[in-house]
Amino acid sequence: MYSDKVMDHFTNPRNVGEIEGADGVGEVGNAKCGDIMKIYLKVEDNVIQDVKFKTYGCGSAIASSSMATEMIKGKTVQEALNLTNKAVAEALDGLPPVKMHCSVLAEQAIKKALQDYALKNNLTIEGLTDVEFDDDHDHHDDIEED
Repeated sequence: MYSDKVMDHFTNPRNVGEIEGADGVGEVGNAKCGDIMKIYLKVEDNVIQDVKFKTYGCGSAIASSSMATEMIKGKTVQEALNLTNKAVAEALDGLPPVKMHCSVLAEQAIKKALQDYALKNNLTIEGLTDVEFDDDHDHHDDIEED
């Protein structure tokens, strides 16, 4: 089942919405599988001053988006880049194995938004140039078999 933190971030998500004139926007997901996540960043002096998200998907996707935005708000661009899906899942007190892809989407959406920010500002962010995005993720790849 779901942890209390997952349920809290699903029923009371933080940072929902859009940022007009965002410094960076990242969208990941796949309509075929049903989860689409969009992250908006406002960056000043290399610090994420504001972050918002819009997610179409299951409760775990919404909770992962909410938690991830809470985890990067007020952080430097580099700190946000270093956020992992495992850290998001751990902060939610775990996700079921078949829902771990939701935390992966959150990590990827943040990285895409950072990539957009770097492109718009003609910046090179160390560690961002070799990031690969899996827009056609398969939910069943996450299931561990015994």
